[in-house]
Amino acid sequence: MSAKILVAYYSTYGTNHQMAQEAARAAEAAGAEVRLRKIAETAPKEVVEGQDAWKAQVERAADIEEVSHDDMLWADGYFFSSPTRYGSVTSQMRAFIDTLGPLWMEGKLVDKTVTATTSAQNAHGGQETTLMGLYTTVMHWGAIVVAPGYTDPVLFEAGGNPYGYSAQAGALDETGKKAIAHQAKRLVEKTEALKA
Repeated sequence: MSAKILVAYYSTYGTNHQMAQEAARAAEAAGAEVRLRKIAETAPKEVVEGQDAWKAQVERAADIEEVSHDDMLWADGYFFSSPTRYGSVTSQMRAFIDTLGPLWMEGKLVDKTVTATTSAQNAHGGQETTLMGLYTTVMHWGAIVVAPGYTDPVLFEAGGNPYGYSAQAGALDETGKKAIAHQAKRLVEKTEALKA
């Protein structure tokens, strides 16, 4: 039975949107059934529309559905992608996670697999702490972290982050896409193994 993978992302300017699209393509190529969903925008409309790049990203993602609790229940595994904000996920991602208390209390997130990617303006902008913080959250759910570690040479070529691929904002390249594809394929494989 194929794994059901939810790829859920937040993206201010487009990098994590691109990363999520790569993850969704790779998970489908690995045989998974995939839902690509965006995290709802929580910033005030006037703030978003006051920045051309932010407004343009909202328009680019207009046809992508917002993630819901139904998506979380449907999926066997999750691929999250969020920019770094002061060494943590964005407030938008956090706001969605904070709505999941009822699912957590009912044990509905137990044994789900999770992996994640991130981006920041510079190479030392908090990528590792962002991923580790997100993984700490999902451990409270009883979820199973599927980090890429150093399971493929492409991970070294893509910057060597064992917690999950991390990019400099606006700089997703072919090597990064290969690292994301490896991470998505690994998530599908481990999710299917747990379902067997």
